Amino acid sequence: MRFGRASMGRNWARVAVVAVTALSLTGLAACGTTGPKADKPKSGLFGLGRDKPKTGGPAQIGVNGYLWRASLDTLAFMPLASADPYGGVIITDWYSNPETPSERFKATVYILDTRLRADGLNVTIFKQVSDGAGGWVDQQASAQTETDIENAILTRARLLRLANVNQP
Repeated sequence: MRFGRASMGRNWARVAVVAVTALSLTGLAACGTTGPKADKPKSGLFGLGRDKPKTGGPAQIGVNGYLWRASLDTLAFMPLASADPYGGVIITDWYSNPETPSERFKATVYILDTRLRADGLNVTIFKQVSDGAGGWVDQQASAQTETDIENAILTRARLLRLANVNQP
């Protein structure tokens, strides 16, 4: 009989390779999807060769495009600090009107919906006043200012939509 340590070591090595392969394939199978994406036909190995998404078309953003464009247009006089079209957040930097350099404003616009609706928009205005020593002190901005900017954005969004509808 040829049952020595060397042949037993080779058998264990084969068993270990088979076990690792089986565990790897089981883990790979667990990565599959279920639900709507799983119903799509796949071609090729690992789904390679599937139809690629079309490119060159209009870019899609995660919020209402009219509200987005109108917000940027309405706040164009303020320096832009950040704009996230997928999250629907626009943040401006501090702006001082040359006529009143002792106060400055900052705006944050949240677009909350993909539909053109008045409740799909939230504007927050921050105000600071100079303390005379080179510093700035926070003050409450008028609620009417926020409402006025929201209304200006909504009016611009409606105009953009009407201009788009009337195009052939």
